[in-house]
Amino acid sequence: MTTRLTVAIEHFPIAGSFTISRGSKTEAEVIHVTLTRDGVIGHGECVPYAHYGETAAATLAAITTLADPIADGLTREELQTALKPGAARNALDCAFWDLEAKLQGKSVAQLLGLTLPENIVTAYTISLGTPDDMAKATSAAADYPLLKLKLGGDGDSARLRAIRRAAPDKRLLADANEAWSEATLTELMAKAADLGLELVEQPLPASADSALATFPHPLPICADESAHDLAGLDALVGRYDAINIKLDKTGGLTEALALARAAQQASLRIMVGCMVGTSLSMAPALMLAGFADWVDLDGPLLLQQDRPGGLVYDKGRVSLADRPVWGGPKA
Repeated sequence: MTTRLTVAIEHFPIAGSFTISRGSKTEAEVIHVTLTRDGVIGHGECVPYAHYGETAAATLAAITTLADPIADGLTREELQTALKPGAARNALDCAFWDLEAKLQGKSVAQLLGLTLPENIVTAYTISLGTPDDMAKATSAAADYPLLKLKLGGDGDSARLRAIRRAAPDKRLLADANEAWSEATLTELMAKAADLGLELVEQPLPASADSALATFPHPLPICADESAHDLAGLDALVGRYDAINIKLDKTGGLTEALALARAAQQASLRIMVGCMVGTSLSMAPALMLAGFADWVDLDGPLLLQQDRPGGLVYDKGRVSLADRPVWGGPKA
């Protein structure tokens, strides 16, 4: 009962461009993993992230080193120590879950004993731009009840005002991607609170976020670049009110679930987020929706084209397809 590994780098053009404080991109570069056993194929996807020192080539190489151990019977449980948290382990971990579900004729949700919420609303991202450009993009996103605004530091007050004028009743989240400073934190947080935003994500660089422990929080502050895996959770308590759990950071669904449960125990609220990838990345993360206060799984909406069998998006709501790209039979 040998398990065969295949792995490939794939590219998916973005519709236009995707811009945050660290720059722009026009395509999603992903790693697609398959595990084949007895004619059954499990799929996984990861998105290597340069900000965390990852490249597609190095991620592919790390995955490939496990081809022989997997053929010899390496299990998903053993994978957790065979690779460190990160993109490479995520793709393999999710492929193991998909394979196990298909071999048992169940969905991953059934294997986990989870019932997904019936009405899952995902945030839709507004890329960083001028106040006018972001206001126009906000108006064009009228069908989406929850927007996530990419901010960049200088000019953010004007961006927030313009967006709120364009959408006076819209639910709004802000993501600074580490672009604010201690000097601007008070002003920008106050502006976000005054304009009725629900949350600000990663305002300060991860290396400087200790200042958040003594800073008054006029609205919840969520860790993203500061939040990676289970081992780093304790350092976030007292600095943040919430954490953004991304499978490419935790190294897969297995640790993401453990992190979600530990975050709840630590009284941290949860966002489940994503890199820009296809529904093959989003579907495993959707398993965390029942733990989450905010779901941000809009990656496929930013692409020119998703994979067949991708998630179903309808005016900001997201669900599994009847024949899902990942996760076994639909529950």
